[in-house]
Amino acid sequence: MKILGAIVLCLLWAPVGGFAKQRHCTFRVHAQANPRDTEVFSTSVHAQVSGKEIAIEKMPWISERDVMAFSAYPAPDGTYGALIQLDEHGRVVLDTLSIERRSSFLFVFIDGRFITELQIDKRVSDGKIYIPSGLTAADIDLMKKDWRLIGERKHQSR
Repeated sequence: MKILGAIVLCLLWAPVGGFAKQRHCTFRVHAQANPRDTEVFSTSVHAQVSGKEIAIEKMPWISERDVMAFSAYPAPDGTYGALIQLDEHGRVVLDTLSIERRSSFLFVFIDGRFITELQIDKRVSDGKIYIPSGLTAADIDLMKKDWRLIGERKHQSR
């Protein structure tokens, strides 16, 4: 009888996990991969800096779940840039990447669209990712739906 009660209790709690907060904006940071990796683990993108095809890992290291806040600004080219503040998990991942992958690149995607590549030239322990440009006004509007602005108090309703 105890086992039946435990099963019923688990079944009652199971649907709760399926109602996670739906995100409006996806944010993914992929690391540069070894060019000899198979297609199972990597894919290629056209790098802006070098102009070459570069292999990136298919699995992102940082995602929208790691973002805590952001600050957007107009960029000189008519697009927008942003400073992304990561939560503690994202900060630790970024710090680890910046130590272990020095001199390689990180590739930032917003809503599945390649935005920028960032060369790792020093340790990044503050949990901040700087996107210089490439975001649209629509991107910023979606980001506002998911994350607070840097300096703004955390909303209780989220």
